[in-house]
Amino acid sequence: MKELVRTNNPVLISWFQVLLRDAGVESFVFDAHTSVLEGSANAIPRRLMVIDDDYDYARQTMTDAGEGNHLV
Repeated sequence: MKELVRTNNPVLISWFQVLLRDAGVESFVFDAHTSVLEGSANAIPRRLMVIDDDYDYARQTMTDAGEGNHLV
């Protein structure tokens, strides 16, 4: 697994998952439950992960969609 994006914004995570799903890339959200447990302080960002084999294609997909500035 490789980290693609790290953010506290659940809307962005959702958008990125749809973008990747439409490109045929499965993604996974890490730290979602931990982020909820810490409350509204947003101290623990969520991480959007993809499998190693999809990483380069996922990065290119995000960049082509104009979302490259969110990549880790």
